[in-house]
Amino acid sequence: MLLVFGATGQVARELARLRPDATFLGRDRADLADPEACAAAIRASGAGAVINAAAHTAVDRAEGEEALATTINGAAPTAMARECAALAIPFLHISTDYVFDGSGTEPFRPDAPTGPLGAYGRAKLAGEAGVRAAMNEGGGTHAILRTSWVFSAHGANFVKTMLRLGATRGSLNVVADQIGGPTPARDIAAALLAMTETLLANPAASGTYHFSGAPDVSWASFAREIFAQSGLPTVVTDIPTSAYPTPARRPGNSRLDCTSLTQTFGIRRPDWRAGLAAILTELGATP
Repeated sequence: MLLVFGATGQVARELARLRPDATFLGRDRADLADPEACAAAIRASGAGAVINAAAHTAVDRAEGEEALATTINGAAPTAMARECAALAIPFLHISTDYVFDGSGTEPFRPDAPTGPLGAYGRAKLAGEAGVRAAMNEGGGTHAILRTSWVFSAHGANFVKTMLRLGATRGSLNVVADQIGGPTPARDIAAALLAMTETLLANPAASGTYHFSGAPDVSWASFAREIFAQSGLPTVVTDIPTSAYPTPARRPGNSRLDCTSLTQTFGIRRPDWRAGLAAILTELGATP
């Protein structure tokens, strides 16, 4: 049996579509603010593998509640990993490009030095460290999957924001000096499921991997593609990050080197433009 932490988030919703037979634990059944309760839920589940698709993802809000973000994104996955190692079952955990400082222009490799710019990134990095430590101590099987710029037909994300704003505005200013790979949540879910099967058969595949959509683009270019595919006439004007201040600093370079994921699991970067087309169709937002 597959146990998934998360029920309403973008990736969890897509996992439910692909694996409706899995057990999904929402906040009502497993509150990540209570790490030991999460460990107890694993212990009681009889699961053969666990995916953590739940997190504190409010990047700006995390600046004012870092302790809570660190509990949810750091202590909770650590407790989950420790329990999975004790039970000798695979644990898969989603992380983020925000663990890096966003410097340079080269894609970040999984072994690149980290340097988060804000509370969210620090909390996620704490989770990564905790998972690795728990697995190393317990000899467990695990995968940490860093991803970026997640979008889907569910919840709050950049695509849905652009569609909402584009429906009433003839022009928008969008940041053009942050570069990354938009990643459809459905592709992340499919990747996690494929990785789970491989880890069950080959625990030596444990490690940290990157997964993001291709090609890498700016937020402004992403917005233009959304409007082009949806038929909205909204004009996008490029602006620098400095013209759109936010409580949390965003990495300028979110490019991720996904080579090792392809080498180990045979999973290639998806074309996010195709994923966007499918999502717009689902939302009824195509011409």
